Amino acid sequence: MPFYKYTALDGDGKNAKGVVEAQSPEAAQDMLAARGLIPTAVSETKGQDGASADGFLTALSNRMQSIKPQDLILFTKQLRTMLNAGIPVLQSMDVLQNQTENPRLKAAIISIGADIKSGATLSRAFAKHRGVFSELYCNMIRAGEISGTLTEVLERLIYIVEHEFKVKKDIKSALTYPMVVVVALVAAFFILILFVLPHFVEMFAKAGIALPLPTRVCLGLYDLLTNFWHLGLVALGGLVFGLSAYFRTEAGKIARDGFFLRLPILGPVFKKAAMARFASIFAILQASGITVLEAMDILTGTIGNAYIARDFKNLRDKLEQGRGLSAPLRGCPSFTPMMVSMITIGEETGNLEEMLKEAAKHYDYEVEYAVSKMSELLGPVLVAGLTGVVGFFALAIFLPLVELMQNSMSGIK
Repeated sequence: MPFYKYTALDGDGKNAKGVVEAQSPEAAQDMLAARGLIPTAVSETKGQDGASADGFLTALSNRMQSIKPQDLILFTKQLRTMLNAGIPVLQSMDVLQNQTENPRLKAAIISIGADIKSGATLSRAFAKHRGVFSELYCNMIRAGEISGTLTEVLERLIYIVEHEFKVKKDIKSALTYPMVVVVALVAAFFILILFVLPHFVEMFAKAGIALPLPTRVCLGLYDLLTNFWHLGLVALGGLVFGLSAYFRTEAGKIARDGFFLRLPILGPVFKKAAMARFASIFAILQASGITVLEAMDILTGTIGNAYIARDFKNLRDKLEQGRGLSAPLRGCPSFTPMMVSMITIGEETGNLEEMLKEAAKHYDYEVEYAVSKMSELLGPVLVAGLTGVVGFFALAIFLPLVELMQNSMSGIK
């Protein structure tokens, strides 16, 4: 979006200067008015150069301000309530911009209102703010606008956003303790390798003890960390940069998301969550009267997994050939047998929408159950890992130590 330099009067009648990011001069003026400023001059500028420090910091702060899921949920609920009450979209946006406290979300709402005033559709206005509203959100707005069922779509969207927020929060909570333990273990391992082991090795060398394999491995790690740490940092930086660049490509996204789906414990959770999202969104699109081909286009951009989205693209190609939905689904590895069976039954009975709703409920429950059991499943894995690392290091120290004690006892005799 372009930047606009402005001069305005604040509530005390004092001059204020700065820069704002907006879709148009009118949107910039609306944004300033929402801040309690009376603009006297607004002009476009190429970037943030020449803007005052206050204006630059304001624009930077707005850009970096995160959108919390709670803010987005509240906004969606308020929008749904006003639309249900028969309040026009434009008037709803005017009201919501004054009720929203998050600066970045407020700026987006003001810009959306300005775009609607200039004749843009609601979905196009939302689509300009992909950094605020997700691909799922924008596509659902588009589906509701096309079908004329915007309030119903918003209702389901609220459920999806709330449920996925809860699942992410539960996953984060389940992984917090294991991550803390792993970080502490790695730190302890480095301390033992770098500071404890050298003293023992020196003692063993003076006693002429032949070092066993675990000790030699730990000593090799010590030499690697002390003599080639700078090369390790360069290699790590190159790896991070290379993977980051690769994961921004389409092939990289597919490889990354496919890897996540194959992870033990977490992989099934990701797959069930994708099935729940697919069934929930597809049910809304079916109820809205959107064709299956259009639904596949929307689902490709909203499923949130590039590996599964690739299957949607392949599925769409087969559907264009005039084949039914259930038959091509059987050839898609991303879809679970249960999902394929439920869609087949729904298609045969002409009750696909209801079957999709039931599938969404089932997989929502499966995800919540799997997340609740995640800590129990990770516990044995964590214990096994801890036992292996601690046991290996213990062998590296105690095997030569036992030999040293035996030699000492032999010397006494």
